[in-house]
Amino acid sequence: MNSALVSMVAYIAGVKNRLTGEEKGATMVEYGIMVALIAVVVMASVLLLGPAIAVLFDQVTAAL
Repeated sequence: MNSALVSMVAYIAGVKNRLTGEEKGATMVEYGIMVALIAVVVMASVLLLGPAIAVLFDQVTAAL
């Protein structure tokens, strides 16, 4: 009876350690998603602002 209780406590402690341990893998996935979203925002802003910036540089070049 005593050994069964000890085994059950050890099993529960092991499960608790696995569930509350460090989540390095999840953190890496979250960082990857953040980097992907930043890249999408940068690409969208370049596509939207690119022609306006090109016109601005053309105007500066013509003024010089």
